[in-house]
Amino acid sequence: MADFTAVEKNLGARGFTVSTFATGAEAADYLDSVIDGRSVGFGGSVTLQELGLYDRLASHNEVHWHWANGPAERDAAMGAQVYISSANGLAETGEIINIDGAGNRVAATLYGHQKVYFVIGRNKLAPTYDEALWRARNIAAPKNAQRLGRKTPCAVKGDRCYDCKSPDRICRGLAVLWEPMMGMEMEVILVDEDLGF
Repeated sequence: MADFTAVEKNLGARGFTVSTFATGAEAADYLDSVIDGRSVGFGGSVTLQELGLYDRLASHNEVHWHWANGPAERDAAMGAQVYISSANGLAETGEIINIDGAGNRVAATLYGHQKVYFVIGRNKLAPTYDEALWRARNIAAPKNAQRLGRKTPCAVKGDRCYDCKSPDRICRGLAVLWEPMMGMEMEVILVDEDLGF
């Protein structure tokens, strides 16, 4: 069982709302109950896919996700009232780290929504900011590059970031949230299961 005590305290001190769940199913039930009759944007996320959130929320919300409905949905997701994403790394000290290729996911977590939820499994947690950044670059990014069939050194070797100059590179932008953005409510959903990359 993961000990979320420190990260809960540090996220709270930074101004994030924090909810903790033992399982992904419980987290999905919670989100399904609190998001109703809204427009919802989804970031590209294996975590959200594993939780089956799109189908659940789409039954009573207007949900936009490019993984489900094609690239045009990226723009619609940017204009949604609520945005749901995960993170590539979360430091126990409270920093939330995301790396992106197209930029839609990191942009949407920074501006334009009434509320942003980050659904984060225990496998994304690292003790410090530097270790969370290392995790995002050397664990999450290579796995995502492999998932997308990219021809990058990290995807081919599957072991670490090579800071490559490949045209297939998916690591093009980095966002670090130290606190919720001004005028936007942000909630971190911590789950005591391994979810996504």
